[in-house]
Amino acid sequence: MQITSVACQIKPDLEVGRPRSRVTTERQDRFIVTTSLRNRHLASIEIQNQLRDFHGVCASARTVRRRLKERDMVPHKPANGPKLTRAHRTARLHFARSHLNWTQQDLSRVLFSDESKIVLHGNDGRKKVYRRKGECFAQCWFEERVAYGGGSWTVWGGISASGKTQLEVVTGPRLPTLNAERYIRECLGPHVIPYADYVGPNFLFMHDNARAHAAGSVREYLRDVNITVMVWPARSPDMNPIEHMWDELKRRVRARQPVAQTMQELKTAIEEEWEMIPHNFIERLIKSMPNRMRAVVDAYGGNTRY
Repeated sequence: MQITSVACQIKPDLEVGRPRSRVTTERQDRFIVTTSLRNRHLASIEIQNQLRDFHGVCASARTVRRRLKERDMVPHKPANGPKLTRAHRTARLHFARSHLNWTQQDLSRVLFSDESKIVLHGNDGRKKVYRRKGECFAQCWFEERVAYGGGSWTVWGGISASGKTQLEVVTGPRLPTLNAERYIRECLGPHVIPYADYVGPNFLFMHDNARAHAAGSVREYLRDVNITVMVWPARSPDMNPIEHMWDELKRRVRARQPVAQTMQELKTAIEEEWEMIPHNFIERLIKSMPNRMRAVVDAYGGNTRY
């Protein structure tokens, strides 16, 4: 009898089958959505605090998320890219506009180059694990991390419409940091100069603004050997097609069976997979340059999906 009397004291608006009243009004719902649109990095609890401060409404963070979901606004992992200042955006926009109408013939004389680091035990964030409810922290699907990835090799290479250069390992175990002297001796001299002779007098060389690339001795060397360098805007990896070449190389290395377990095995895998990347893949990367330029123009010099 006592249990029955307690049950009868339930408030009418909480009875089974009766919808709960909304904590927020339509005006407050608009405030939640507008606040999120003005600053996409705000968490639901921050919007909750602003709603309380401006409207005096004590809605939960879960309510805020529901209101956003009603307007098709759901949380996602943010895209990332280099931090760009106004000067960076201006330089990127100027470069993209000046190269927007380049033909494939214009692009065929450019050698795009860069360095990339490949670790022995790395996780690119793409790997997924299938699990059941309640298994979030089950040991069977933990991804164990190894300090510093277990070691790494840094490699240099170049691609063009005609093909690719030989891959050069520039840093790794018992290898010093790449400086201007080594860059000239191990990358420019053996690989870029022969490639320039192959392309002809209209050859253009692209490298970014890394310290070894921008050194005075490197600039002087390139002038002495009559290599024309493309003026490349800083913090613009999305405009360099070789970045997707590195991505493809890393995918291939990870997919090898058996998986590399030592640094020497990793080095062998990197060199072999580089040679096996087909030329038609490189051609597609070079042909993507007009789309990359258009994306930068559309973003007013900002980061792009590339």
